[in-house]
Amino acid sequence: MKTIKLLAIALLLITGTFNSNAQTKGTKPTIIFVHGIWADGSCWAEQITALQAKGYDVVSVQNPLTSLADDVAATKRAIDQAKGNVILVGHSWGGFVITQAGNDPKVTGLVYVAAFAPDEDETIPSLSKNGGETELAKYFAPQGSFLALTNAGIKTVFAQDLPAKQQNLVYATQIAANQSLFGEKGGVPAWKTKANYFIVAKNDRAISPDLERFEAKRMNAKTVEVASSHVVMLSQPKEVLAIIEQAAASK
Repeated sequence: MKTIKLLAIALLLITGTFNSNAQTKGTKPTIIFVHGIWADGSCWAEQITALQAKGYDVVSVQNPLTSLADDVAATKRAIDQAKGNVILVGHSWGGFVITQAGNDPKVTGLVYVAAFAPDEDETIPSLSKNGGETELAKYFAPQGSFLALTNAGIKTVFAQDLPAKQQNLVYATQIAANQSLFGEKGGVPAWKTKANYFIVAKNDRAISPDLERFEAKRMNAKTVEVASSHVVMLSQPKEVLAIIEQAAASK
């Protein structure tokens, strides 16, 4: 009788493990979006609604843009709330954030969208030396210790391929960034151990496309180049969505 009970318990354990693995395998990962400087979480609206329609849980982090630690903490809160695996998607400065937050064991993939992808101890200035210069700094609008971007900057170097109505919306919804972000150092990079993807914006005037190519090559990322300004998720939403779904399917 004791032997029979032990066999029954073992069978239950095996069955439970099988069911658990089956559920995990069939569960879609949570997609967490991390915006960059001079943007907010709504910049991912096209991708969010499309992914939700396909059954994905989606979170768009609202970065305070006060420090790297604060932005990573905001992303970590979103990761902690996710029920299963996570794909992190970072645009621009958001790449700095997901490079560090992506070390969380729940994170199985990273998608960089016209983003910074620092190695350990790299800053925006030191990393940017690997690509050509841009004219972005000409359009900074200081707000005390914070920097916003002028409307002319949005239309000239940030989102030059968007219609005027959408450019004005980007300008109105931007979050100013603490100037200290430009001196923040990257931590241990998650892209060295996690699957990663990179979208290069070929017409980017905010971050050099050559820098993006340098980063993607260094990371050995699965890379696609898109004819777009810096705000690829707004100007070419379907192309960005396709890469995110590819990353999610490869979890």
